[in-house]
Amino acid sequence: MAKVSPWFVVIATIFVTCLITANIIAVKLVGVFGLVFPAAVVIFPLSYVIGDVLTEVYGYAQARRVIWLGFGCNLIAVAAIWLGQEMPAAGFWDAQPAYERILGYTPRLLAASFLAYFVGEFANSLVLARMKVATRGRWLWSRTIGSTIVGEGLDEVVFTTLAYAGTGAPLLTMILTKWVMKVVYETLATPFTYAVVGFLKRREGVDVYDYATDFNPLTL
Repeated sequence: MAKVSPWFVVIATIFVTCLITANIIAVKLVGVFGLVFPAAVVIFPLSYVIGDVLTEVYGYAQARRVIWLGFGCNLIAVAAIWLGQEMPAAGFWDAQPAYERILGYTPRLLAASFLAYFVGEFANSLVLARMKVATRGRWLWSRTIGSTIVGEGLDEVVFTTLAYAGTGAPLLTMILTKWVMKVVYETLATPFTYAVVGFLKRREGVDVYDYATDFNPLTL
C-alpha cells in the first residue's frame, strides 16, 4: 500500500472543509460600507490559499486529486442537506420553512457554484504550476497572487453570471467587489503561505516542478 503523507491529508482536509463551509454560509448576505457580499467571503478564499500550497509543494497532479475530492465531498453534503429537507418533519417541529430557506439550494445556484468551482480552482492551480516552472521556483508571491487573480476572477465571472444574469442584479459590481476582496485576502495571506510552504517543503522533502505534467483536469 502506498504511503500517504499525514501532512498532505491535513492540507487536503482543510481545503475540503473550507469549501463545504463556504457553500453553507454563502446564503447570508453581509452589508459593509454599502457593499453587499456573501458571508462565504470570510473563508472561501482560504481554499485558494490552500490550493496554492498544494500545487506549490506537491504539484498540479496532486492538487487536481484534491480538487476532485472537494467536488465529491461537496456533492455528498448537498445531497444530504436535500434529503434532510425532503424527509417529513416531526409534527411539533415548526422550522421546516427556515431550513428550506437557509439550506435549500436552487438548481441554478448549484450549477453555477459547481461550474465556477471547477473553472476557478483548476485555473488557479494551472497558472501557479506554470509560473513556478517559468520563474524557476523564485518569487512565490508573484505566482500565489497571480494565480488568484486569474482563478478568483474566472470563479466570480462564471458564478455571478450564471447565478444572477437576468435577475436585475448589478453583475459587474458584484463580480468586481468579490474579486477585489478575494485578491486582497490572498495578498494579506502571503506571509502565511510562505510559512506553510516552507514548513512543508522542509518536513516532506518535496518540491514538485510540473515540467512534464498532463494538465488535463479530467485526468486522475
